[in-house]
Amino acid sequence: ARRLAESGGGSVQAGGSLKLSCTTSGYFHSSFCMGWFRQAPGKEREGVASIYRSGGRTDYGDFVKGRFTISHDNAKNTLYLQMNNLKPDDTAMYVCATVFGGRCPTLRPEAYNHWGQGTQVTVSS
Repeated sequence: ARRLAESGGGSVQAGGSLKLSCTTSGYFHSSFCMGWFRQAPGKEREGVASIYRSGGRTDYGDFVKGRFTISHDNAKNTLYLQMNNLKPDDTAMYVCATVFGGRCPTLRPEAYNHWGQGTQVTVSS
């Protein structure tokens, strides 16, 4: 069965950095779309970053503004999200997701059909 496992979340002060990881298993095809999403209490889920695993094309939410970088290590079957200059507004549960086919990259949550459990990121001022 396909599985997604996130790690790397934690608590940091504003201006700090975190690197999230999402390890995939059970994927027997290489061409699929991957994304990072986040959801804070009382807010809708929003797209943070997306990447096409086979081609490397990326897209980011406007709020990222050059602070985050999405990448994928094919040999390790792991998706990353490097987050720098974190702000208190970045506090949320961060979740990775995948989908085969369709337009990619995409930040629309409804486009994805396989989700991980998430990792919590808390940024204090």
